[in-house]
Amino acid sequence: MKILLADDDSIMHRILAHQLGREGISVESAYNGREALEMAERSRPDLLILDGMMPELDGFAVLREWKARESLRNIPVVMLTARNREGDVVGALGEGAVDYLTKPFSPAELIARVKRLMCSDGVENP
Repeated sequence: MKILLADDDSIMHRILAHQLGREGISVESAYNGREALEMAERSRPDLLILDGMMPELDGFAVLREWKARESLRNIPVVMLTARNREGDVVGALGEGAVDYLTKPFSPAELIARVKRLMCSDGVENP
């Protein structure tokens, strides 16, 4: 399985790449919203983990654009963001995110949720 992680925090990338890599999951990194969309068009990840607050194009705008593109709309999106207002959560889920976790978060919980999504999407668990 290949995950695209879109977050402007390089430490977050290192932590998640290490934790997910231990589970046999490959992680590609994008550091802003525009880069995430461009990379996804080229590499077609199995899942996008998306921060809500990034430069260039925030995660909520990326989510809307992601779901508007026929080539990407069927790739699931998990929001992983510090934005924890009810309106943010409900809005993202309403726009098509399959899950929403707030920072700070437990990497073990994120991995469990990713594995659940892998099973429900018919992707073999590593």
